[in-house]
Amino acid sequence: MSAPSISAIICTHNREKYLGAAIDSLLAQDFPYFEVVVIDNASSDRTPEIVSLRETNPRLRYIYEPNLGLSIARNTGARESRGEILAYLDDDAVASSNWLTTLYDAYQKNRQIAIAGGKVTLIWPEGTEAPEWLSPGLAGNLGAYDLGDKIIYIDVPGLTPRGLNYSIRRSFLEQIGGFNPNLGRVGKKLLSNEELYMTELALQKGWQVAYLPDALVAHNVAPERLERSWFWQRGWWQGISECYREQFSGRAGLGQLRSGGERFLRGLYKAAKHWGNPAIRFDNLVYSYGQIGYLTAAIEGLIWPPESHDRPVKFKLEDKNAAKK
Repeated sequence: MSAPSISAIICTHNREKYLGAAIDSLLAQDFPYFEVVVIDNASSDRTPEIVSLRETNPRLRYIYEPNLGLSIARNTGARESRGEILAYLDDDAVASSNWLTTLYDAYQKNRQIAIAGGKVTLIWPEGTEAPEWLSPGLAGNLGAYDLGDKIIYIDVPGLTPRGLNYSIRRSFLEQIGGFNPNLGRVGKKLLSNEELYMTELALQKGWQVAYLPDALVAHNVAPERLERSWFWQRGWWQGISECYREQFSGRAGLGQLRSGGERFLRGLYKAAKHWGNPAIRFDNLVYSYGQIGYLTAAIEGLIWPPESHDRPVKFKLEDKNAAKK
């Protein structure tokens, strides 16, 4: 088979319910030269069996990564794949048939694009719909992402594409040393902000980050994510993730305590102001709760600066493809 122009990568951990549909949506792409690489990140369910049912397709490869962590798995996917463009699809998402074509064409037309992603719609569990307390902002935590119907070049990290519908140019990823393993989900620890951090680095280095509306992906909403408790947990880890991102960007210090405290109070004020609106109220309460997580991590950082944490702050994407080329 010809060398792939683009590598579609699924990093998965115990998601047997949705994984088959995610793989099938990639194998059905209308793009001619691509590979599909499934990184099994320490799963204990039927993940190997689900992949093996499709192993007759020559595009598909399965790799086991025993070290838990989404960023670790993404780096493994980059090392083990061959495409110049790396397209990451979540294990509970379904890509539109032109997903890879849309991504690849954008990179070919603009050599300054380092990162690109597209619109994300939500697939609700059968017989359910969005609860009244779910605001558009919190729906973003479920993966929803829509910046309109035109291509947009993003200039602020907060608008960065969702990780479930995410692509990156290999040369840029190698330039920065890979995904930072200190950010990104690790098992049930809902760390995030790895994509925001990548956008921040790309913009600093003169690259561009693109929103491509036609690169459409649909994301399954797991039933447990319709519980308020999941959003409390997600908010807490979001606050910690934001603190870590600032630390890795050289913005740690006492100023984090002030800014985190101000955001905590602002969230409480807005929740009280809109108490009669369940969606706005819950959104701001979750936001404030996240600031407690942020402040906790900031205090930890003052006591044990990032350089002395057990979490390594330096990371490197080793080129294991050298022997393959």
